[in-house]
Formats: sequence, structure tokens, C-alpha cells
Amino acid sequence: MRLAFVSFVVAINLVKAQVLVPGEELAYRVSYLGIELGRIHLINEGRQEALGKPAFKCKSLIDSREGIPFLSLHVIYESWMEHTALASLQFIAQNRESGEFTKYTFDYDQRRIQTTTWIDRRKTDERIFQISRKYVDGLTILYAARQLLYSKRTAWIPTIVREDTAWTKINFIGNVSSVSIDAVSYPVRTVYFDGLANWTGVYGVTGYFEGWFSDDEARIPIKAKMKLYLGSADIELVGWKRPGWSPPRATE
Repeated sequence: MRLAFVSFVVAINLVKAQVLVPGEELAYRVSYLGIELGRIHLINEGRQEALGKPAFKCKSLIDSREGIPFLSLHVIYESWMEHTALASLQFIAQNRESGEFTKYTFDYDQRRIQTTTWIDRRKTDERIFQISRKYVDGLTILYAARQLLYSKRTAWIPTIVREDTAWTKINFIGNVSSVSIDAVSYPVRTVYFDGLANWTGVYGVTGYFEGWFSDDEARIPIKAKMKLYLGSADIELVGWKRPGWSPPRATE
């Protein structure tokens, strides 16, 4: 059964979810075979407006570690999403290495997505995608997964990444498990899921992935395994700023 933003699933997951919390900051280490490749910093900048509609704005700062051969990456993603976190309104990607700047505009009234890319302020590409449903970008998909964590269904989520439309399949299995990370002195109680990214994103993220989110209303991403250019990599929570939250302790 394909599930894409069905109303009853949205209702199930929004009742107790506290996913979009202004001021939330999450920091992650990306590593391969124990070698740190870089860091990811997620920031919720709170309520704003996009295309004349109320939105939440979230930002991602992605930086590779200095000295890694053939890998130099410094990008900023900014996403304005609906309050459900299940649809994007506007997305901006800035590559500080190449000077590339890309903007997505999600016009659901006109049933289209417009993508425009500039390099050093010179427009290099512009596309229009006709759509029949709402989409998420490569950053919003993370918050959508947090919202749908307890649905116990398979979701096929329309996704646009690297100026192309695709699907993200996520199996929200609902299994509770214990996960250990360096930033926490005790085992963390998490909910497991896996899925398939039918697209290629930053670091070469694509294909099969696994994730463990905190088993609580915050649904914080604790750990993930994803396929990158180099192979399967680990993404692990190393720091957070969220009032009143601490990782839930797993039962011994």
C-alpha cells in the first residue's frame, strides 16, 4: 500500500508530536569506518512566512572535515515547510565551494515546482515540474520522517533533490530498540525504521538507509546508516539544544 500524506496518518502523528520546535539545534558527526568525514548542524529558526503562507524555517549546515582527500564540502540548506512538516513551500541551497545557489518554489495552487540555479549570480538553469501532489525537499524529508515515525506503515514520499523529482520510501516499522552513542552515557530508547532513497543527495547519499529516532514526542534523530560515495556511513548525534529534552533512557 502506497501512503503519501493520507489525512488519517497525518492526524495520528500530529496528536503528540513536538517535532517543529523553534530554537532546536542538533549536531551530528558523519563517519566512515571510524574516520570522521564531516559534521551536520540542524537549526529550527521558527515560524516565518513563505509565498504568503505560514511556514516553519529550518536550516542545515553541512561541512566536511579538513584534510579528507577528494572531499571538500561546505553547503547550507534552508527550507520553509508547512506546519505539518509534510510539504515544502520554499527551499534554498548554497554551495560555498562552487558559488552555486539554487532555489525551489513550490506553487501548489498552480500545481508546479520551479527550480532556478545561479553560479556566481549568473543563471545557469531553470526548470518547471508539473505536479499532482505535495512534495518535500532534501531537508524537509527529515522532519517529515519524524512526524510519521509512529505510523507503522510504509510511506512513499514525493521528494525533489538535485533539481529532479523522485520518491523516498520509508518503512515505519515501529520497533523499539536500544542504541548507544558517544554523546550519551546510557543506552538511548529509540524507534527503528529503514527505507530507500530513489535519488542522490549531498555526500552521494542514495539507496538503502536505516534510522533510529528517540522514542518520545520529540522524535530526535539519534543515529542513521546511509550509503555514500565512499560506502555505508554512520551519522550520529553529538550535541543538542532543546529546552527540557534529554535522550530517553532504554530499559535495562
